[in-house]
Amino acid sequence: MKVLVTYITRTGNTKKVAEAIYDEIDEQKEMKPLDEVNSLDGYDLTFIGFPINQLYPPEKAQKFLNNQTSGRDSALFMTHGVPEGTGLILDWISTAKEMASGANIIDIFNCQGKVARKVLDILQNSDDPEMRAFANMCVLAKEQPDRIRLQKAREFARSIVSQKKGYIAP
Repeated sequence: MKVLVTYITRTGNTKKVAEAIYDEIDEQKEMKPLDEVNSLDGYDLTFIGFPINQLYPPEKAQKFLNNQTSGRDSALFMTHGVPEGTGLILDWISTAKEMASGANIIDIFNCQGKVARKVLDILQNSDDPEMRAFANMCVLAKEQPDRIRLQKAREFARSIVSQKKGYIAP
């Protein structure tokens, strides 16, 4: 089985998760930034990662999910500034699934990542109380993704590969 791990990163969070996933895969594999992927031909499984910025995946990730994933076995992973379990995450997962609606999405992993200082400053100084509340959630992410979240990403990778092979990992 040939596996591709591809990602977009802005602050390095998604790349850290991509590396954890890649390191855990014991198959023929490649890892490339999304900008370097022209086609998924030749890959049996693709892990596609992106950050959530301004409530959506970056435009390049949106186009990739819409145009490149049809008929492909894929697993998505996303990083974001809010704590896991926050209601917004369900919306983001739903949006990502819609964008990749032609793909066979095996599963989706998400984890908190640090928010760029510049973005955090803008949120904290906003006149909008919702933006300030969002900033308060993001402040807690300054050390993310941590080793626990990266371990969960490795477990996610093992599970996805096992499911693709037709069995569940112990």
